[in-house]
Formats: sequence, C-alpha cells, structure tokens
Amino acid sequence: MLTADSIIEEKSARALDALPAAIYMTDAEGRLTYFNDAAAELWGYRPPLGKAQWCGSWQLQSADGHPLAHQDCPMAIAIKENRAIQAAPAIAVRPDGTSIPFLAFPAPLRDESGAVEGGVNLLIDISQHRKAEELTYRLAAIVESSDDAIVSKNLNGVITSWNRGAERLFGYSADEAVGKHITLLIPKGRESEEETILASVGRGERVDHFDTVRRRKDGTSVQVSLTVSPIRNAYGTIIGASKIARDITERKDSENRIRMLMREVNHRVKNQFAVILSMIRETNKRAGTAAEFERQIRERIMALSRSHDLLVDGEWRGATLHDLVVTQVQPFSDENRIRASGELIVLSTAAVQYLGIALHELATNSARHGALSNPTGKVDITWTISEGEAPHLRLTWTETGGPVVGKISRSGFGRVVLERVAPSAVNGVGHLSYRPSGIVWTLDAPLNSIEAASRKADL
Repeated sequence: MLTADSIIEEKSARALDALPAAIYMTDAEGRLTYFNDAAAELWGYRPPLGKAQWCGSWQLQSADGHPLAHQDCPMAIAIKENRAIQAAPAIAVRPDGTSIPFLAFPAPLRDESGAVEGGVNLLIDISQHRKAEELTYRLAAIVESSDDAIVSKNLNGVITSWNRGAERLFGYSADEAVGKHITLLIPKGRESEEETILASVGRGERVDHFDTVRRRKDGTSVQVSLTVSPIRNAYGTIIGASKIARDITERKDSENRIRMLMREVNHRVKNQFAVILSMIRETNKRAGTAAEFERQIRERIMALSRSHDLLVDGEWRGATLHDLVVTQVQPFSDENRIRASGELIVLSTAAVQYLGIALHELATNSARHGALSNPTGKVDITWTISEGEAPHLRLTWTETGGPVVGKISRSGFGRVVLERVAPSAVNGVGHLSYRPSGIVWTLDAPLNSIEAASRKADL
C-alpha cells in the first residue's frame, strides 16, 4: 500500500526526471542513489546506482583541465564539510573522450536531527556558453589587433567602444573617445553623413565602403572608407552600430597619381603624334621616291622610338644627355670613332625627344656623307654648362677626318631639324657650319628649358 510519503517521493522523482537540468543524489557516503536523464546525457553514460561514488562522471577534470579525483569533486566537499557550494566549475569527460564543462551546485541533505544523510547536486552544462565566450575572446582579439579603426556607438551616436586601430588612425585614446559623440570625428559640413548612416542602421541596413573624410585629434583630415553594420541584442533589437574605418589616403594618392599620369601620357602621346606628323610632312616634301620616303620615315620613327625607350626606362622623368647621345649614335659606328663627353645633365622629356631627332639626323648624314662614311673619320660630341644667374647649355657636334662636305640644301629635312625644330623646342639657337674638315653643329639653350625638374633624378 502506498503511503503519503511514498507518493510524494514518487511525484518528486517524476518531477526531477522531467527537468532539463542534470540532477543527481547520493547517500551520506557519496554513493549515487538517483540521477535523471539529463545527468546521464551530460555524463555520456548511466553509472551504476549504489556503486558510483560522489559523481557520475566517467572522469573528472578541474576547470583548467587537470585531472580531478572523484573524492575531491564539489559534491564530495559539500557532504564532507556539510556545506552548500555555489557554481563550482569542473569538466566531465565522457567515455568517448568528449569533454563537457559544467557548473556544480551541490548541497548536503540532512535528517530531522540535522545529521548529513546524503547530498543533491545540480549540474549546469556551460559548453555552449564556453564556446560563445571563446568566440567573444577571439573576436575581441581580432578587433584589438586590427589595423583598421573599429568603433561601436549607440543609436544616439555616442561611442561605446574604441580599438587600438582607432587610436592610431584618429589620435584619441579609448578613454578620450568612449562616451563622446561620434561627431568628435566629423569635419564641419559633413554632419549630415552621420544622420544618414544612423538612419540606415536603424532600418537594419548595412553601409558598405562609403568613402569620406574624418578629422583627427590634431585637427588634420584623413580620407577613410567606412563600413557600418547594425548591432543587435540577444532579442534581435538594433541597439547600435559597429563602424570600421580604413585609412585610404595612400589609395587616394595613388588614384590621383594615376589620373595625373594618364593626363601626362595623353599629352605626351599627342606630342609624339605631332612630331611624327611633322616628320611625315617634311619628309614628303623632300623624298624623291616612295621607297625613299618609306625608308626615311622608318629610320626617323625608329630614332624617336629609341628616345622613347630611354624615357620609359627613366619612368618618364627624363634621361641623361650622355645616354641619349650613345643611344642615337651607337647604331652608326663603333665607340672608337665617336667620343661623347660633358657634365652630367638630365634632360626633360621634350628635350630628349627633339634632341634625339637632331642627333639622329647628324649621325645619318655623317654615315652617308660625312666623317662616318669612311674608315678614318671621327665625331666629337661635347657639352658644357656656363655659370651665372642664367646658365646655358652648349652642345657641339664636330666631325673630322671625313670627306670635304658641300653645303646641305636649305630645304633639307636635317637642316630644318638642326636649325629650327630642335632649337625652338628648347628655346635655344642652333647653328650649322661647313668646315673643310667636316660639319660642326652647335646648340645654345637656357639650362632651365632643357633640364629635367631634378638633375639628381635616379635614372
């Protein structure tokens, strides 16, 4: 016959069995007298009642992962010391080797006289909490070590977090920034951007790669790309925004340089076309046959190409006069018959192009009619820079040992280049003379018209 006490015990057992929390009980010696299904699931097996002692775990570890004897577990301490223990951390190791971190809440059970007759323990599985905690730590470490500025703010625009990247980018420490309004970073005239961003965040929208300008602590401006995302609480309610700001100053500078370079390339290409068209026009006036016209144009364009290669190698900052002379004259003779000497000077891009054409015309004429047309002739190419408030360059081409040269026709393309085209391109004066020993050409030009922006350019 069931007694009132047995009915209450049976109902209590059914209630404990139905609870999702792991619960077990022991006698005064710590032998297990009861455990519910949730406890068996946490342990990973069902320990034998009356034999397993202190805890039903297959094995135990302390919170830091060291082995923990069953007689030293929280339940054993609670019964032995006759006191309840709150939230004692430990790890249950299942037979399959998996580990389940938990919190134990053991308490002694006493009889009517107050003597300990057993114990009851509540185990709370915190594995999901531990995973979330570890994830939080990892994310926090990533945020803190990021080179980007990562800032959070509430929906009122008040800064709530500030990483080291933000300190580096904006100059404010976390203590200086947290609690201040985000307008601390916004230059005058851009306040409406923040209103738009907060409105988008309030609607749950993400603001992605928004390029703008922000203000540093020292008052200087910095170009940034912003990515802003809503922050939600555990219930899905938007409570603020996270903002990632990346310094794009270098990118913007690169974009500006590329735009400037493209404009410069466009300008230079147009100049090249103008030079080529001039070549075609002047050559067409003087070429006797179509074959002669084709040969001269090909040679002159190749000469222009050699000058262009020099400029490309020098990243379009210019080229040295010595390199230009060698490049244009080398195809016509060996170095023993051509001597080039003078001070180091870096020519501007325009000077490289037009002086390259002039040197080509001189070398071509010399190879066909002048000093380089026989085995003994020589060419000296020298240049000097005059001193004074307005320094000038004097470039001289001197031929010796060649056949007696008659005057070149005033309508010849070479003479037009040497006396008009090349000199005028560098604001200079060209003079062509015919000596019995060979042709002499001189060019006098202001140094500031012929020299690149920096004579010290690393070419």
